[in-house]
Amino acid sequence: MSAPPIQTAATTASPVASGTRAPAAGPSDAPIAIDPAIGGATDDDDQSDARSVNTSSTASLSESITQYRMLHGRTYTQKIEYWGPNDEQQQEGLELNHYMLTRFLGDRLFLAPLKDTPQMVLDVGTGTGSWAIDFADEFPSSEVIGVDISPIQPSWNPPNCKFQIDDVEQPWTWPSNEFDYIHIRNLEGAVADWVTLYKEAFTCLKEDGYIEVKEFDIETRSQVKEFDESHIFKRWIKHLSAACERMGKTAMQCKGAGIGNNLREAGFVDIVEQKWPIPVGAWAKDPVLKDVGQSALEYLDRSLDGFGLYLLKEVMGWEYAEVVLFVAENRKALKDVTLQPVLYLHVTYARKPQASS
Repeated sequence: MSAPPIQTAATTASPVASGTRAPAAGPSDAPIAIDPAIGGATDDDDQSDARSVNTSSTASLSESITQYRMLHGRTYTQKIEYWGPNDEQQQEGLELNHYMLTRFLGDRLFLAPLKDTPQMVLDVGTGTGSWAIDFADEFPSSEVIGVDISPIQPSWNPPNCKFQIDDVEQPWTWPSNEFDYIHIRNLEGAVADWVTLYKEAFTCLKEDGYIEVKEFDIETRSQVKEFDESHIFKRWIKHLSAACERMGKTAMQCKGAGIGNNLREAGFVDIVEQKWPIPVGAWAKDPVLKDVGQSALEYLDRSLDGFGLYLLKEVMGWEYAEVVLFVAENRKALKDVTLQPVLYLHVTYARKPQASS
């Protein structure tokens, strides 16, 4: 018997309407309407101030966890090989990322068709904890746990929200059938074996519970032209993917129906995988997409050098000056509105079946 198909929907980059459970499928080739006032100009290098974040770390952590390594002024977790910085600059970027995704999805925190208010919720890769805190505020009867490898969550949070510092690539220690809903976001390029991770989630999820995965394909594209291999967007994805592979991680899960296939292999059913192009820069005509695009550009502007420093210098052995020039070239291209750069957002959710089925 063949496996049931994964429902896929490549949709236009219209922001998801508030109050809807999931966007309706639409044509995948409709371009994002560009703001006619943009013309051929390039975005200014100056970006608006990031939304304020609280950088207080979670209390009562062991000293070993809070010891960071320093690379050219950026800090990274000490105990686990992970390429994302955890300093204030990156935390500001993560806040922008959360704002951007929530804004695009119509101020919804999830698209999975949850029938009832979930009692136990797990947020994997919680980062600054923004999603977990917002979910706990919206559903005060839920107990929300956010887990991450870095203690960068605020000390203030709702009473029904708590944070744990752990490596989710290790065997999970939560009980079986513990959670009603598991949320995973922004771990592309940071996981060695996605199927194993999803199997851990499957075990800890209750029957008929849902998992939801939100990831970006890390390859930047243009909606107006194709690039050859010499373009910075192609070279960026080539070298960063190679660095992730050298670390034993994969940055390729978003290719094809990779997320859905991995979830199915882990045992999930009723898999729905959707994707949208997200503008990078404030070049879209739609006011919501313009805001989303500006936030996406600001997020990348704060993140590129930190990603490049670890992956290219520490992993691939580049000279520091080479990394600086490479990052600058990519940053310049991202700010070129004539390219109309986009990143594809993948949102996939699936259900854990009942044992009898």
